[in-house]
Amino acid sequence: MESIECTRDCPNTSKINEDLVKDDFTPSKLGTKEYWDDAYQRELQTFKDIGDVGEIWFGEESMDRVLRWMEKEEIPEDAAILDIGTGNGVLLVELAKSGYTNLTGIDYSAASVKLARSVLQTEDFSNVEVKEVDFLSCSGELSDFDVCIDKGTFDAISLNPENTEEGKACYIQSLRGALKEEGLFVITSCNWTKEQLLQMFSQGFDFVKELPTPRFQFGGKTGNSVTAIIFKRLH
Repeated sequence: MESIECTRDCPNTSKINEDLVKDDFTPSKLGTKEYWDDAYQRELQTFKDIGDVGEIWFGEESMDRVLRWMEKEEIPEDAAILDIGTGNGVLLVELAKSGYTNLTGIDYSAASVKLARSVLQTEDFSNVEVKEVDFLSCSGELSDFDVCIDKGTFDAISLNPENTEEGKACYIQSLRGALKEEGLFVITSCNWTKEQLLQMFSQGFDFVKELPTPRFQFGGKTGNSVTAIIFKRLH
């Protein structure tokens, strides 16, 4: 198993945090590495026992939404694509099935990496690269990607009981390092609204578009159950 351990000096978050959206999230075990190690270890065992890949974060529609956008935008099949927080690797499988050939998945959970590799191998996509990487502490190892996709990872970082603001700032810096100039970032979130994401990613990124997501009404107000935004990396 390939494991990348590297360090990164994150920016001084006191300046950045003035511009970041203040949240009232209660810290959660969903933001801890221990939770995901345990969860993916169980899913890995289940996959070995009965072939069930486990939970698809935000459901299959969240993957289909991204794939439809990529097809509409005519993202080249050889575009370098990074799946940030790949989990069980199912998104990588769907990308490969759609013809994309230059795929990389990363996760900081060793059990996730084992599971994703097992799922990919079962689908005959063992050539897809999956690495054990902590996105928040990696410098220079991830670069020159045309597209970065996040489906719940930034949400989990936002729920971490420790160093939440520093984690979000490190994420944004790591993202800038991973993407090429004018590279595209696709984020799906159930914690943040469009307005909040626009504010948090205002430094170094330009808003491209919002993808349609399910809407609901409650108490006379209308909202979205998830938010999906496309950003472009600036100079």
